[in-house]
Amino acid sequence: MPHARAVSSLPRHIAVAYGLLIVYACLHPLTGWRPTGLPLLDFLAAPWPKYYRSADIVLNVLGFLPFGFVLAPALPQRLGRGAGVAISTLVAALLSFAMEVTQNFLPTRVPSNVDLACNITGALIGALAGARWGHPLFDQSGWLHRWRSACIIPGHIGDFGLILLGLWLLAQFTPDRVLFGSGDLRQLLGLPTPLRFEPERYILLETVQVAVTTLGVGLFARCMMRSASPWPIALLLLLGIGAKSVATASFYLPGEALLWLTPGTRQGLLLGLPLLAATLLLASVLQHALAGVALLAATSLTNLLPENPYFEVGHRMLGQGNFLNFHGLTELSANLWPFLALAYLSAVGLWRGEHLTRH
Repeated sequence: MPHARAVSSLPRHIAVAYGLLIVYACLHPLTGWRPTGLPLLDFLAAPWPKYYRSADIVLNVLGFLPFGFVLAPALPQRLGRGAGVAISTLVAALLSFAMEVTQNFLPTRVPSNVDLACNITGALIGALAGARWGHPLFDQSGWLHRWRSACIIPGHIGDFGLILLGLWLLAQFTPDRVLFGSGDLRQLLGLPTPLRFEPERYILLETVQVAVTTLGVGLFARCMMRSASPWPIALLLLLGIGAKSVATASFYLPGEALLWLTPGTRQGLLLGLPLLAATLLLASVLQHALAGVALLAATSLTNLLPENPYFEVGHRMLGQGNFLNFHGLTELSANLWPFLALAYLSAVGLWRGEHLTRH
């Protein structure tokens, strides 16, 4: 196979990560496991559900579409487009079927042949698009691979960094938390809030938390970059703000996409963005150290920040239908992200040390 047509490892890594996200979303909240006593495959012959919304169809199709899109270019090109589409769709169908069967053991989930059909349809559409545009996008002659080679550190360590940035963007679709907030151990462990809600104290903590998180996320992205250009970091933060705005407009009041822009958040951005710009002028070793310190500080502040009663109105919508699944996925991403990011920074430090030793 010519070098220019070699398959990049990035779509394979994305496919594995996305598959794990699908498993979590389909089985959320992962509690109350018990057999129902019904035949496991009864749902395949079930009639059309009495209560089934068009939004459920759209979400089930869209949920598997990216999976099919990255699966197709992850396969060798020698298989051909037709075989690539068939294999990608089959893998996605088997995953969806396994999730629907497993839902028989969860009291909060209902296996559905309609969901299965929508998942397969989404995977097929994605695989068709991936077979057509995926290889030019991901292969070593494609523009995405060229950009990745020029701007991101090489090897699996660079791929994992990009996946972590994708998880960070996914976490921003959580509407009921402070901008860029992540690492909430209280929610993971069921711990009480250490501080009572007081407006002045909340605004102060929110200001510092947003500023420190902006610094940490920006420097985290810089640590995996080859070049010192600030524009990819600026684009990442803008995408994060856009994701938060979409989530706010979707789960709270339509047309109120900037409800997240509280006084504390505004002050935090006004403080954090210039601070980030200044630290981008430092040596890379200092940026690396500051990234870890900032993420640790931001995570600590997230766990100190009192519960905001104004977010409670959104929880009612977040518990409905597929919104519950998506919200569970974004919550998991937000809660785990800083710890994965800190582990990644350690790995990057080791990689750079070995790289310097070899050279």
